[in-house]
Amino acid sequence: MEHLIHSRVKNIEISGIRKFFNMVADHPDLISLTIGQPDFPTPEHVKEAGKEAIAANFTAYTHNAGFLELRQAACRFVAEKYGLSYEPDEVIATVGASQAIDITFRTILEEGTEVILPGPVYPGYGPLIQLCGAKPIYVDTRSNGFRLSAELIAPYLNERTRCIVLPYPSNPTGVTLSEQALREIAELVKGRPIWIVSDEIYSELVYHGRHHSIAKWLRDQTIVINGLSKSHSMTGWRIGFVFAPSFVTKHMIKVHQYSVSCTSSVSQKAALAALTAGKNDAEAMRNQYKQRMEYAYDRLVGMGLQVEKPDGAFYLFPSIASFGLSSFDFALDVVHKAGVALVPGSAFSEYGEGYVRLSYAYSFDVLKEGLNRLERYIKEKQWVR
Repeated sequence: MEHLIHSRVKNIEISGIRKFFNMVADHPDLISLTIGQPDFPTPEHVKEAGKEAIAANFTAYTHNAGFLELRQAACRFVAEKYGLSYEPDEVIATVGASQAIDITFRTILEEGTEVILPGPVYPGYGPLIQLCGAKPIYVDTRSNGFRLSAELIAPYLNERTRCIVLPYPSNPTGVTLSEQALREIAELVKGRPIWIVSDEIYSELVYHGRHHSIAKWLRDQTIVINGLSKSHSMTGWRIGFVFAPSFVTKHMIKVHQYSVSCTSSVSQKAALAALTAGKNDAEAMRNQYKQRMEYAYDRLVGMGLQVEKPDGAFYLFPSIASFGLSSFDFALDVVHKAGVALVPGSAFSEYGEGYVRLSYAYSFDVLKEGLNRLERYIKEKQWVR
């Protein structure tokens, strides 16, 4: 009966991040620096709000887009934090940012259309694009510090281009785009029949200054993805948001409704607490991540590895090209010989080959031990060479 499975589903694969993690998970005494999950607990007042929702029997369906007070709070949050102006009918609460991306692509993409993405890039976009019958077009950003720019985008624009994805701060590199770079991209795209999908899930984890959203300059052509997984350590609560002009959210809500009806009512109440009383909860975590980033960056540079210094998120993406191994073989060798798990760069498109991703969303003790093991491994490899 397998021949009855949809060909598009058969042609996509499990994320390279998860595939490698699952492959090495049972290795004894393994230090894993693979998964981008905050190691902080969900803030207490957010958990209490969830408990109170259960006790008050707030356990029924809500409005498909999320209950009104939550959507109002989400609008206030992005207005205060990033200077964006949205009304409650222009935001949908989703089952994590992943579902927000899914309903966005299913609403705006058609057979044969193209989506421009920076390479390397988080592997969650490509398969969703392909499931829509569209084609992901990866732009090599390595020569520009892993940053997409108007100059890099321009040669790829054609009549099939439907969308450009701006996933900044970036997974896997941690870099972000300057205000000037965003303005230039907005100017390039303005007036063309092209959407910008701006995935801003790491917007609260920017180390220097304030996060900038291209929606400030290109509101009617921008769909903003955000959520609470990274900012409030709420990965399991599955709360994301999509912000867009009402003329598109009125269609996105149809896709969302037939997919999940609404996101968890209990999680929505917890999200309300996160966006109001906990609107600055990310600050303490961000400070910790910055300290870990500085430490890990200095350690990698001290090992002789070339690595771009992150602007945000919690990833480093060092080059391992000089070792003469594919990123997969290098990562597997490090697991077996050093007991450290990193994600092969090839998981992030062909332009990630020659790199590995290291997540520093781990305790300082775990991070230190993992880097100690990696350093011993690299010293041995250099001696062998």
